[in-house]
This record gives sequence, C-alpha cells and structure tokens, in this order.
Amino acid sequence: MLQFFSKYKFFAVVLFVLSAIIISIIYSILKPDRVLPVYEPDMVNVELVDSTVQYIRKYHKIADFELINQNGKEVTQQDYKDKIYVADFFFTTCQTICPIMTGHMKEIQERLKSDTDVLLLSHSVTPKIDDVARLKKYAVDKGVDDSKWNLVTGDKKQIYDLARKSYLAAKSDGDGGPYDMVHTENFILVDKKKHIRGFYDGTNPEEIDRLLEDITVLKQEISKN
Repeated sequence: MLQFFSKYKFFAVVLFVLSAIIISIIYSILKPDRVLPVYEPDMVNVELVDSTVQYIRKYHKIADFELINQNGKEVTQQDYKDKIYVADFFFTTCQTICPIMTGHMKEIQERLKSDTDVLLLSHSVTPKIDDVARLKKYAVDKGVDDSKWNLVTGDKKQIYDLARKSYLAAKSDGDGGPYDMVHTENFILVDKKKHIRGFYDGTNPEEIDRLLEDITVLKQEISKN
C-alpha cells in the first residue's frame, strides 16, 4: 500500500494543484463584480440634504455650475465632462479639518497623477474671503497641480446650493455670515454621469485608500458599459 502511494504521489500533487486552479477560475467567473451604489438624497443623513431634494429617490445628479478657479479661469461642468472626480468643501483660513483634507487631496493627486480620467474639485465655503489671489497662494503653498485640481470660488448661494442640493455634504444652509457653512469632512466621488458614487472621511487615511480602491472599481464598471 505504501509503495502504491509513493508511486503515485507526484500525480496526486499535480491533480491537487490543477483542482485548486480550476476551482479558483470557476469562482472568479461566477463571483459577481463589485459595483458602487448610486447615492440618492433619501439615502443620506437628512442634516446634510436640503429639504427641497430630501425625498428624491432616483436620477439625482450634480447640478451645472459656473465658478472661478485659482487662476481666474471659469470652471463649469464641461471641464469635468466624461471625467470621474472627487469633490470637497473647504476654506483657506480653516485651521481644523481643512489642512488634513487638503493634504489627503494632495495625496490623491499624486497617486493618480498620470490618470487623465480622474480630476479633483475643491469648493470654498467662504467665497468672499477666498478670492482668486488667495486661492492661488493656497494652491501654490499646498502643491496643487492646476491641470488636475481646481480650487473654486464664486457666488456664495450657488456654492451653498451645490453643497446641500447636489453633493449632499453640508449641515447648514447658513445664516448669512462669512463662516455660516458647516461643511463636513466628506470627499464625494462623482462618476461620468454626474452621479454620486461614494462618500469618504477626508481626514482618515484608511478612507483615502478606500476611495482610491473605489475609483478602480468605478473605472472597471465604466469600461464594461
């Protein structure tokens, strides 16, 4: 008996390896691809959503916009046409979460430097303070790549409407003061159809890794459609 097993040991090992490979291939074929959700306003904390869009359950998209970037150039939805992008809200004089968020946005910029399908967009929630000159200085200080990342200012109401009605990322629509926007630490992942596909804590390094993984998932989804 021992001689029999010794004689066929090699074939048994080969058979085992082949079986493992076949099972692995079958599993990979049958396993469904991970797909990111499409976020609608009714899926998000009501504190972050304007009451006028709170109960939308289908077809929510980022509204068109006209803002000005750190170079004094007009930035519209056309600049992000057929692009995946990551958006957030900040202000240059913020000393709490904003520097961390900006640092992590810079990390995303560097890690996706050669990926022309992905752009970044940061909106100032104090647009009267953050004029073009201030945004430009901030951009230079933080190492912003102008071809990849727009820091934008403009009409305050438009920015606040974008935050609450489009990106679903602010806790208050303000009381008229310069710091009345209670913006969140959220980074928002937007697909090429202007749909929200993910929210991430912009102060958490692990969340940045998750965001980058989800961008890969989203690109795979797009390539199959």
